[in-house]
Amino acid sequence: MAKVLFKGTPVNTNGNLPQIGSKAPDFILTDADLRDHTLKEFSGKRKLLSIVPSLDTGVCALSAKKFNELAKDNPNFVIITISADLPFAQKRFCKTEEVKNILTLSMLRSKDFATKYGLLLVDGPLAGLASRAVVVINENDIVEYHELVPEITQEPDYNKALEMLKK
Repeated sequence: MAKVLFKGTPVNTNGNLPQIGSKAPDFILTDADLRDHTLKEFSGKRKLLSIVPSLDTGVCALSAKKFNELAKDNPNFVIITISADLPFAQKRFCKTEEVKNILTLSMLRSKDFATKYGLLLVDGPLAGLASRAVVVINENDIVEYHELVPEITQEPDYNKALEMLKK
């Protein structure tokens, strides 16, 4: 169980992020057109997972937009933003904010992703959502980098994430 802060108050996740050097857990997440996606379908490509509680918040929206800009300049990588938002809300967000370079995926059908990645918030006002984190996974689906953002209301280290993605 990891501890993070939400507006300065400690909250807990269900576990810990996958260890660096370990095989990334597979997942099934849903896109804006209600199609399911798995980690396996991105094998052979370097991937960055940006996990956010909800795109309906300022910091999460900003994070998605920043990763969208990074994706525009780095088209050889797969950049995925994952949240508990319904796919319809994700689609509306992407259209309104002109986010076209990242894939947004939803935990609509299951919280299994958040559970496997140790990010499911188990207490506090956001219980049931995922904590903010970034995970970089290589072509062979091995975890090369991760950041569990210590304060949910803060942004991740974009520069470090991009540096690790380009490695």
